[in-house]
Amino acid sequence: MTVAAILSDKGRDVITASPEATLSEICETLAARKIGAIVLTARDGSIAGIVSERDVVRAVASGGAGALESAAADHMTRSVITCSPQETINEVMERMTQGRFRHLPVMEGSGLVGVISIGDVVKIRIAMAEQEAAEMRSYITTV
Repeated sequence: MTVAAILSDKGRDVITASPEATLSEICETLAARKIGAIVLTARDGSIAGIVSERDVVRAVASGGAGALESAAADHMTRSVITCSPQETINEVMERMTQGRFRHLPVMEGSGLVGVISIGDVVKIRIAMAEQEAAEMRSYITTV
């Protein structure tokens, strides 16, 4: 099973923002879209960074409520790890677990084509395990 399977199920909509957006604006978008992270894109469309709920919490914890008026660029992760649609679920799950992050932008060539979350990965792994168990039960009962 690949990342492409996740994207075909959940869709390829990607919510992005400018690195100049304030953390307050980022929080509004996260809440309105019910997402946990937002990809920040440069004017040319390339990934400048990513801001997650954790980044917002850290900013407020260290800078107080005033941090919400600072630019997202001041708090974003700049070295964004990405994946491709052809990568397997196991590959991205391992990368996310090792890196301790929950969101992974999906790139096809130089284009951003989706974002997957650890929840998406777990959901598909559970479905795969349930399918394997059903196939095993079917095999056992027919033998």
